[in-house]
Amino acid sequence: MIVYEYPFNERIRTLLRLEDLYEKFKFFVHQEHAMQHHVALSTIFDMLEVAGRADLKSDLLQELERQKQSLLSYRSNPNVAAEMLDAVLGELETVSASLVGAQGKTGQNVRDNEWLMSIRGRTIIPGGACEFDLPSYYAWQKRPAQQRYNDIIAWFAPLAPLFDALALVLRLLRDSGGPVKMIAISGSYQQMLQGKVYQMLRLTLDETQGAIPEISANKYMLWVRFTSQGGDLKPKPLEDDVPFELTLCNF
Repeated sequence: MIVYEYPFNERIRTLLRLEDLYEKFKFFVHQEHAMQHHVALSTIFDMLEVAGRADLKSDLLQELERQKQSLLSYRSNPNVAAEMLDAVLGELETVSASLVGAQGKTGQNVRDNEWLMSIRGRTIIPGGACEFDLPSYYAWQKRPAQQRYNDIIAWFAPLAPLFDALALVLRLLRDSGGPVKMIAISGSYQQMLQGKVYQMLRLTLDETQGAIPEISANKYMLWVRFTSQGGDLKPKPLEDDVPFELTLCNF
């Protein structure tokens, strides 16, 4: 099965983009080749670009507090597993405390590092981080893999609380909805949302169908048009019926 996600607003779009960058970062930083560590470092620079909004940290703190208050209201419900509830509440407390403790603007430690900023400035230029452009960076890339890894992790460390909070918020959001089986007749599906506000859509389908969803949505209507790829990989309208699962997520 393959899952496609569609954000309904700019805030969730930003969180999903940061999550995508974080997944790439985790993959490349745990490799050993200097070129892979270059990608990991470049990904940190991309994170700073996306996370540059000054209110992102406060947005996450407010959302974590809102989730905490919402979950506390379930304490008196006998149908709720107390241990699971306490575990999530504890996680919310820990993540919130770490985020509050993160001082200064997101990624300020990287911005204050002149050497890293010189690398960031050159990586914007295609091929701009060559050895003749940045000999000190080239020398750093020749250091042992473990030493490079330690350096990158140290540069990323002040960003970690933000990504822990982001991961928890997205997890709770994804868990907020239940999947419903649907069928797109002749490759097309529409649903009226009647003004109800959702944060994110999750669409799950069997990847062996070769169907690719093109999604558009607002607070009034959801529209999904399925396409397929031919030998030239250009999407083409799919006229077959497509079974899929639809999950509408909202806190």
